[in-house]
Amino acid sequence: MNQAIAAPAHEFELKNSQLLDALSQSAHRVDWAGRFFNFLFLLSALIGVLSVVTIGYFLVQEGLPAIQFAGLGNFLLGTAWYPPALYGIGAMIVASVVSALGAVIIGVPVALLTAIFLAEVAPKWLANVIRPAVELLAGIPSVVYGFFGLVIIVPAIESTFNIPAGSTVLAAIIVLAVMILPTVITITETSIRAIPKTYKEGSYALGASPMFTIFKVMLPAARSGILAGIVLGVARAVGETMAIIMVMGNSPAMPGSLLDSARSLTANIALEMSYATGIHASSLYSTGIVLLIFVMLLNATLLVLNRKRVK
Repeated sequence: MNQAIAAPAHEFELKNSQLLDALSQSAHRVDWAGRFFNFLFLLSALIGVLSVVTIGYFLVQEGLPAIQFAGLGNFLLGTAWYPPALYGIGAMIVASVVSALGAVIIGVPVALLTAIFLAEVAPKWLANVIRPAVELLAGIPSVVYGFFGLVIIVPAIESTFNIPAGSTVLAAIIVLAVMILPTVITITETSIRAIPKTYKEGSYALGASPMFTIFKVMLPAARSGILAGIVLGVARAVGETMAIIMVMGNSPAMPGSLLDSARSLTANIALEMSYATGIHASSLYSTGIVLLIFVMLLNATLLVLNRKRVK
């Protein structure tokens, strides 16, 4: 009887000893696969950082001669763009900022309400119909948005306001508002769905209504994700080129109202880079520096807002 019990105990001790030896050998063995993947992760991260640094260095190197030629104040605040004599991009900065802000004012409320509807209100079958349609908007080429603006928006503005040409800042605002919808909707819906269910259950348990829970509990909790979506939407609006060229009129003069034609920073680069040389080409690279600074300011704003929320 004692021998029958001792045999399995001996076998158990032997297996444990073998397991400990294997673990000890594994601990002393160099994990080459792990080191390889750690290096791969680091390399991937460095590629992103290096790309930004390279682009910034290239733009500054190529754009600096134009800024030295025109002067930084004249280049940024000047409203006369007559290469090769005058290089003022103030009117284009105004056109880009106004069109992007207008797109945000129109597009963001629509996007937020759509995201709330998909995440919290719509029945599953209806959300499954609307969501693919919204996601399809993200895949449409910008030139198709330009056709949409050229055929629908521009004639509508002409007839509504009785003006000779509908290619205006207002047309660009409407087209950009539609273009930023999928970005803001998708990120906002994902942020709302990521909120723990306990938030909603706790609000309902205290007697709050569904709408109170959505606007006072869910949206504040998802604020960082919503802000990220808005910032990405603004970045797309500022950086859009093809659709803007087709509907904005491309006049480099300062727009006096939303019904005037104008030219954005991106359109200025795309329209003139093919034949620009010397200081003229350098001024277009300088325009790219201004665009890059815009995007950096947007990202910095998002970081500041998120840090304030954490505090």
